[in-house]
Amino acid sequence: MAQILVVDDEMGIRELLSEILADEGHNVTLAENAAAARSVRAEKRPDLVLLDIWMPDTDGISLLKEWSAAGLLTMPVIMMSGHGTIDSAVEATRVGAVDFLEKPIALQKLLATVKKALKHDVSPNRQPLTLEAFARSSLLKDFRRRLEQASGKTSVLLLKGACGSMAEICARTLHAPKTPWLDLSSSSAPLTQEMLEDASGGILFIADLMLLGKLQQKNLSFALERLEKYHLQLVAALARPLSALTEAGWDAALVARLGEVWLGLPPLAGHTDEVPEIAALLLTHMVERNEVPARTFSSGALNALRLHRWQGDWVELLATVRNLALSALDEEITQNDVEPLLQREAGEAPEPLPIMPLLDQPLREAREAFERLYFEHNLKIENGNMTRVAERTGLERTHLYRKLKQLGLNPGRRNEEAQEA
Repeated sequence: MAQILVVDDEMGIRELLSEILADEGHNVTLAENAAAARSVRAEKRPDLVLLDIWMPDTDGISLLKEWSAAGLLTMPVIMMSGHGTIDSAVEATRVGAVDFLEKPIALQKLLATVKKALKHDVSPNRQPLTLEAFARSSLLKDFRRRLEQASGKTSVLLLKGACGSMAEICARTLHAPKTPWLDLSSSSAPLTQEMLEDASGGILFIADLMLLGKLQQKNLSFALERLEKYHLQLVAALARPLSALTEAGWDAALVARLGEVWLGLPPLAGHTDEVPEIAALLLTHMVERNEVPARTFSSGALNALRLHRWQGDWVELLATVRNLALSALDEEITQNDVEPLLQREAGEAPEPLPIMPLLDQPLREAREAFERLYFEHNLKIENGNMTRVAERTGLERTHLYRKLKQLGLNPGRRNEEAQEA
């Protein structure tokens, strides 16, 4: 029989509906609020949801809209409402609910509505994932506001610290419904006026600038000159410093144009408590778009993700979720799946800086010791690449060489050339 989720803040109603549905042979899970419903939705993927409209934390219609926006409305939902909320229940059917029940709920009406809803064919919602789905993350909620504000004032927006799926999530957030979407990195043919005209009013997207070949770079330059003419917005992403493009032989004027307006993804450091929910949502989205096998996270796995010291931030988090989904042997990803993967990554990461002993030293000695640790740390992260160390520390290269020499850390220009080769 069916797996049914009942969401209602009134214990009596939950228990009554559970008894009736269980007597009919269904497996019933109960949730007292939207937070519990989200968790059950992610873990069990029910065949049907009975959802109350009025709840203390988040109302049922808002939860319904949230699932719809995130592409998670892949099961029929029946709204439940009191007499005074019938209009709201009717409105919910426009959002995606298949039916509604008025309280008090008659037994025969309940069974007939459930039977009808279970026969309802809900086509999987393939809407792209956007930042709207992360509305409960303070980190991403703030970033979304900054993203939308910046995009409203420029036709070219560079996303720093992002690439691939995370970059697309950001770009899709800016993509207006029913407008064109053109991925410039997916084509190896010359870009034409006709192609730009067809994309008029939409988004031009590049998931990772570092992956563009010479022809695609020419396509990019061609598009940049015509953005205003065709009312287009370019959203491009780059996980490495902008100087990496120049080092790779890109035209300096093109690099400068791309770097005029940029926005960096917020670091996960300091917000690791939000990682489990973000990871679970990313996994659910990957599963329902058939990108990975059906998988869910156990509570132990989510806790292991929360405790991890994320070095690569979003790129690392996305890769970790995808790798766990592809490598886990069972449907539930456990702590034993997560920890070996994260330990291998942590083994390649730099050790935490030993700061505490510096507090017992005189200021001048402590400052010099800290600077030595600071530059050793950044040299290790960038494998001695002085260009990237300069970008990372915000120092001009000549000043950087002078500072390293003062600290006895001068790696020498010959070493730098070997590292950058």
